[in-house]
Amino acid sequence: MDTPARFRMNRTSLLAVFAFAICLTTLTAASPWFLLLLLVPVVVAAWVLRTGFDIGEDGITVRSLVGSRAVPWSELAGIRVGPRADLWLVTTGGTQVRLPAVHARDLPAIGLASEGRIPVQ
Repeated sequence: MDTPARFRMNRTSLLAVFAFAICLTTLTAASPWFLLLLLVPVVVAAWVLRTGFDIGEDGITVRSLVGSRAVPWSELAGIRVGPRADLWLVTTGGTQVRLPAVHARDLPAIGLASEGRIPVQ
């Protein structure tokens, strides 16, 4: 695997963020203080663009809006499926890291991207 497999949020969500930003611009005519409200769609757009995870040779790197966490293959104990079909990485140390932007239905794609390191049956 030369380049990491990337799992990100659906980019079509940015259309809703853009529409929300257009709606907010009408408020800016009322007062210049409403310009601060335009930070909300900027932060949401950054969250949509950044949130996700990468599967590479070294392990899995989970990215959030403000940080990231790398879980090497040697520390990965498995994947847990949560009550709402959300996925969690379980480490050998007993900690859990939520995998954003995917659900249980995405397990075959994750198993394929991990090149067999995450068995999917």
